[in-house]
Amino acid sequence: MSVAHSLQPIAALLGVETRHTDALGELHEPDAETLSAMVAAFGLPPEPERAAATLDEQRHALPLGLDPVYVVPAEAPVLSLPIGPQRGPVQWHLRFENAATVEGCWRPGEQEFRLNEPPLGYHRLGLEIGGETAEIVLAVSPPSCHLPPALCDGARCWGLTTQLYGLRGKRNWGMGDFTDLAELARAAGSLGAATVGINPLHALFASEPRHASPYSPSSRAQLDYLYIDPATAPGFADDPGIRGLLPDGALAAARSAEFVDHAAVAALKRPVLEALYRRFRERDLRPRGARTAHGREFRSFQREGGERLAAFATFEALHERFNGNGGQFSWHDWPVELRDPDSRAVASFVAAHRGRVEFFEFLQWLADRQLGAAAAAGRGTGLSLGLYRDLAVGVSPQGAEAWADQGLVVPGMGIGAPPDALSRAGQNWGLAPVNPLALRQRGFQPFIAALRANMRHAGVLRIDHVMSLQRLYWVPAGRSAVAGAYVNYPFNELLRLVTLESRRQQCAVVGEDLGTVPSGFRETMQAANLLSYRVVMFERRLDGNFVAPAEYEPLAAASAATHDLPTLCGFWLGRDIAWRQRLRIYPSADAERSDLADRHRDRWQLLEALEREGLMERHRFAEYLPPNAEPVFTAELGEAIFAFLARSRSRLMLVQLEDIGGESEQANLPGTDQEHPNWRRRLSLGLGEMLDGGPMRRVAALLNAERRRAA
Repeated sequence: MSVAHSLQPIAALLGVETRHTDALGELHEPDAETLSAMVAAFGLPPEPERAAATLDEQRHALPLGLDPVYVVPAEAPVLSLPIGPQRGPVQWHLRFENAATVEGCWRPGEQEFRLNEPPLGYHRLGLEIGGETAEIVLAVSPPSCHLPPALCDGARCWGLTTQLYGLRGKRNWGMGDFTDLAELARAAGSLGAATVGINPLHALFASEPRHASPYSPSSRAQLDYLYIDPATAPGFADDPGIRGLLPDGALAAARSAEFVDHAAVAALKRPVLEALYRRFRERDLRPRGARTAHGREFRSFQREGGERLAAFATFEALHERFNGNGGQFSWHDWPVELRDPDSRAVASFVAAHRGRVEFFEFLQWLADRQLGAAAAAGRGTGLSLGLYRDLAVGVSPQGAEAWADQGLVVPGMGIGAPPDALSRAGQNWGLAPVNPLALRQRGFQPFIAALRANMRHAGVLRIDHVMSLQRLYWVPAGRSAVAGAYVNYPFNELLRLVTLESRRQQCAVVGEDLGTVPSGFRETMQAANLLSYRVVMFERRLDGNFVAPAEYEPLAAASAATHDLPTLCGFWLGRDIAWRQRLRIYPSADAERSDLADRHRDRWQLLEALEREGLMERHRFAEYLPPNAEPVFTAELGEAIFAFLARSRSRLMLVQLEDIGGESEQANLPGTDQEHPNWRRRLSLGLGEMLDGGPMRRVAALLNAERRRAA
C-alpha cells in the first residue's frame, strides 16, 4: 500500500478531500507529501488509529463531551446531542438572551429534545446528568438571510463600487479616505444608486504600510487606520500646532503621485494622529477617566471592543517596537516570551506601555466613527442599501489575529485556489487557514466576530470566496499551488450563523462564488437568500455565447468586473494579457495562445450579445474590431455594456467607478506580487471631477432607466 493511500483514512477523518477537479476540468489527487503535511498541520499523529484516538480524547475532555455551541434551526428546533439513553434522564435549564428561563427533564432515547418556538439568538443551556454538568450555547438561526425591500422579488437596483484607497481628491492626503467615502456615498444616493461597494477595510500593519493588500490583513475585525481623515478628527480644527505638522510640499507630492504611496501617506498622517491622541488624552480623558462626551464615547468603544480590541492594540504596539528599522516583521521572530499573547512578559509590556496600546485603540475609534459618518451620509441622500462592505477569506499568518489566537490558525499552510481561468498555475494567497476543529472548539466565536465587525455600518456584506463556508484549498508551505488539497468545513453551522447575524444586523449578504464551485453549493446559498455574484464575462451558455440579460439569476449581484479582473477597457484592449506576457507568467506558450484566441472570440461574442439586445448594430462591429488592427474601446461601447447588464433579472447590478472613468488597468493582477502595482492604482480623475462630470451623470441616468425597465 502506498503512503498516500495509507493516509487516506485519516484524511477523511479530518475532512481532507483526496481528489478534486479544478475549474479547467483536470482531476487532481494530493500526494503523500501533501497529505502528511496536512495531518501534521492538524497536530495529529500520522497513524489513523492514533489520530482517531486523539480526536476522541479531545471530545471526552469537553464537559459531557459536548461542543460549546450547537446551531438549531428555528423552523425545526430539535436539538441533537451525543448523549445516549444509558446516561439516564437529563435535567436542563435554558436561559434566553432576554433573561427569560425555562427548564425541564429530557430522557434520551425516549423523546426528542424539542424547543418550543425559541426566539432567534444565542441562548444558554445548562445540563445535569448524575452530578455532571455542562453549559452550552444554542444558536437559534433562521433559514435565510435578511433581504431589504431593495433586494426583494421584483426589485431592480444598482450600485457603484470602487477601490477606496484609489480615490483621488484635492483634499485627501494621497489616498482615498472616509471623508471621500462620505462624499461618494452622498453623490451616489442623489444619483439614484442604492449602494456603494468598497474593498475590504481590514486593518493591515500600521508599522509596515507597504504591506498594502486589503485581502491579506492583520485583522479582519479592525479597520485600516490609513483611511482616517485627520482633518475631521476631534481637535484638528482647533489646534494650529497640530495643523502645522503637515508639510505642504509632501502633501502636494502625495496628492499628485501616479500610484498610492502607502509609506508616504503614513508618514504624513502618523505625526498628526500622534499629536491628536496626546491632545485627546490630556483634554478628554484626564485627570479622572472620561470627562467629555468624546472621552466617554471612547471609553465606551474600548469596553465594547473588549479583549479583541485590546489584543489587536497590544500586537500593534509590539509590532511597532520589533518591526522598526528593518526589524522582525513576523511575530514568529520576536523574543520567545512575547510570542505568547497570554504570557507574563506581554502583560508587563502592556503595563509599561499602556499609553502606546491606547493610541492604537484611539485610531480604531477614529476610524469607526468616520466610517459610521460616511454610512449616515449615504443613507441621508437615498442610498437605500447603505454601504456594501467586503470580508476577506483569511488573514496574514504574520498578523494580529494569528498572534492572538495561535491555536485557531493552521501552521505551515496557505489558502489558495487550484488552476482556473485567472491563474492556470493555481494560486497560493499566503493566508492562514482556520483549523475547522479548533473553530468548533471556540464555539465559532472568531467567525461570528468577523461577521459582526464587517456588517457594522453596512447594509450589504460581500463574503469573498464564499465557498470557504464549505471547503478551503490548502497549499503546504514550499509546494506549488497545484499540490494542494481541499479541506471541508462545518458548512451547515457556518451558513446558519451567517443567516442569524444577517438578520440581527439587518445586513444582506452577497457570496462571491466565482472559480471552482462545489456541486449543489449555489442552490443551497440561494435557499438561504445569499445573493450570488455574477460577472458578465463568465455568464456563458454551453456554446460559449453570452447569457441574455433576461436569463440572469434574479437573486444575484451582477457586475461587469471585479478587482481581480481587467476593467472593461482593459478587457477589450487585452491589458491583462499584455501584463502576463510582459512578466512571463504564462505556464506555457499554449496557455498564452489560448488566452489570445479566447479574447479575440470573446470580443466578437460580446458585440453579438449587444446586437441581440438592440444595443449595437452589426455594421459598427468594425469600429471596435478593425481588421488587421488593434481593438478600439470607447465610452459608448462601455455604456452599451452597462445597459446590457442593467437589463438583467439580477436584483442588484454593480458598476465600477473605474469603468465609468475609462480606466484601462486593473486593481490586482492574480499571480503577481511586486511585479505589478497591485492595490496601488489611483483613478485618473479627481473624485469631484468624476462625480460632477458628464460620464457619471450619463451612466446614472442610463442605469436608472434600464433598471426601471427591467423591473
